[in-house]
Formats: sequence, C-alpha cells, structure tokens
Amino acid sequence: MAFRKKSTKNPPVLSHEFILQNHADLVACVGMFFVLGLMFEGTAEASIVFITLQHSVTFPAAEERATESKFLYYYGIKDLATVFFYMLVAIIIHATIQEYVLDKINRRMQFPKAKQSKFNESGQFSVFYLVSCIWGTFILISENCLSDPTLLWRAHPHNMMTFQMKFFYISQLAYWFHAFPELYFQRTKKQDIPRQLVYIGLHLFHITGAYLLYLNHLGLVLLMMHYFVELLSHICDLFYFSDEKYQKEFSLWAIVFILGRLVTLIVSVVTVGFHLAGGQNRNSDAVTGNVNVLAAKIAVLSSSCTIQAYITWNLFNVQLQRWMEEDTTLQAPSVKKKRTKGRSSKKGTENGVATSNRVDSPHKRKEKSS
Repeated sequence: MAFRKKSTKNPPVLSHEFILQNHADLVACVGMFFVLGLMFEGTAEASIVFITLQHSVTFPAAEERATESKFLYYYGIKDLATVFFYMLVAIIIHATIQEYVLDKINRRMQFPKAKQSKFNESGQFSVFYLVSCIWGTFILISENCLSDPTLLWRAHPHNMMTFQMKFFYISQLAYWFHAFPELYFQRTKKQDIPRQLVYIGLHLFHITGAYLLYLNHLGLVLLMMHYFVELLSHICDLFYFSDEKYQKEFSLWAIVFILGRLVTLIVSVVTVGFHLAGGQNRNSDAVTGNVNVLAAKIAVLSSSCTIQAYITWNLFNVQLQRWMEEDTTLQAPSVKKKRTKGRSSKKGTENGVATSNRVDSPHKRKEKSS
C-alpha cells in the first residue's frame, strides 16, 4: 500500500496506470449499474439480488403481537451476488479513506517510503476494526448475548439468522474479499504479497466457517475479541510511526495480545463443548444446522487453535525483528565513537612526535656545533 503521487500527465485510457489511478471511479460506475437497475421493472429483480439480503423466511410473532411478523434469514447461493456488490462498496470506501485521510497525513508527516506502506496498512485496518468492534458489540447487546451467554451454543431457531447478524457477516466477507484486488490497486510489494494472502485467507476461512455452520454468535464473540486486539496493535503502530519514542510506552499491548489469544481459546473450547455435548448425531446436515458430530468438534477446535498459534508466532517474529533493528541502531553510534576515538588518538601521537622532533632539533644543532 504505497503512497501514490498524482502525476500531471494523463495516462492512456484503460492502461495499467489509468486503472490504478482511477480504480475507485471505475468500481463506482459498476456499482451504479446495479443501483440504476432498480428503476426499471425488467432489471429490478436481478438488481435486488445484489443489493438486498436474500433467503428470508417470515415467522409469526408472539400472540400478543399477532399483527407483527419477524424476518429471519438462512444462507444460500444468492449470497455470493450480495457479497460481490458490497465488495465493490468496500473498494470505494477504501479508496476514499486512502485519498482524503491517509495520503494527506503522509504528505504532512513526510514518511520515508519504507514506512508509507505500513502506515497505510495500519490506518486502513484501524478504521475497519474500529467500525467492526462497535457494530459487533451493538449486535451482541441487542441479541442479549452478553446477558445470556448460553446463546453462544443455543440459538432459536438454530439454523436462522437475524437481519443484522446476516448483514454483518456479509459485510465481513465482502471486506476480506475486497482485500485481494486491493493488493493490485495499492501496488503491494511482491515480498509482502504472501504474508497478506495468508492473513486474508485465515480470516475468510474462519468467518465463512462460522457463517456456514450457523455458529453465528460464537463467531461474532471471537471476532470481537480478535478485532479488539488487532485494533490496539495497529493503533500502537500508528503512534510508533509518528514518533518512535512511543514504542516503549506501548509495549504493554503485547500482554493484552497474549491474554486475548488465551481468552479466545477458552471461549472456543467451552462453547464448542457445550454446543456439541447434547448428544452427537451421525447424520450431519449443514443446511439444517445439524453439525453436532465429532468431525465438527475436531474441525472447529483445531482451526481455532491453529489460527491462535499462527498469530502468536507472527507476534514473536515481528517483536524479534524490532528488537534486532533497535540493537543495530544502538550499536551503530558506538562503533562510530570508537572510530573517532581511534583517529583522535592517532592524531595525538602524531602531533606529539612532531612537537618532540621540533623541540629536540635545536639541541641537536647545538651539540653538532659544539
């Protein structure tokens, strides 16, 4: 995600440079086709599939509110169209934040090129994690997940989702899918692409797994804990980029990072144990929400443990690299001081020899004359 400088020359239409400079406008034009499709009767049905949530079921409300009805959702093949449309929206929002916020900060702070891509990455993720944490916390409060933790393994009906829950997962999938074309749009370096692909793939794998297995509440709680720790880490990086003296002051976030990983593992083990402890069914059916089998136990727990171990390992690697960089920066001035001292001592000895020669030379002349 390098800092982009706008050139005065207009590149050729549909060229590589033209697409990179105007990708947000091009994506906005594609999205407008789906929005304009709602205005015509022949294309309205196709456009609705992309814009609104699909696969809804109407449930009658309680007896005292017989006039009202409740809409619940399940997943289906039409969700791919909805994810595609909101992926376009995510690309537009990403470009807006980059151009009107991060690029202006880069110009003002005048970061070197090595820090520009990291600053842009941390800035984009900070905005996303902050919005996701606020949104996810609101959903947990509105669905009484915090007051009734049993909803993590007991949801009624178990194979349905509310509107806000499904829209949250659709938005999450759209954001992480939009990260793939952003690697091209933001001119990511080749050596950074494998790391980004693994990071994006792990998020997509676990969000999709929670969505397809109807572990919506569990997935939401784990995402909130994970996003909060990631938000804290990226905020610390932003402070570190602005001034390196904040590195020592914000080093305590590593403790929060490790605690977050431990709490995530504990919640995963407890929730999966209670969710699948009420008797195992031999016939599993993900469409009806019947995943109470031993294979599902092993898959969910192993994936949760794997990603926590991977993230923790990355933390240690990043911290070790920073320690090594700090050691090299501390050793460099000491080496220069030693060199300057050696040169000054040599100059002192040379000057001493020269002055002694100058003092002794008159005596030698007297001795020779005598």
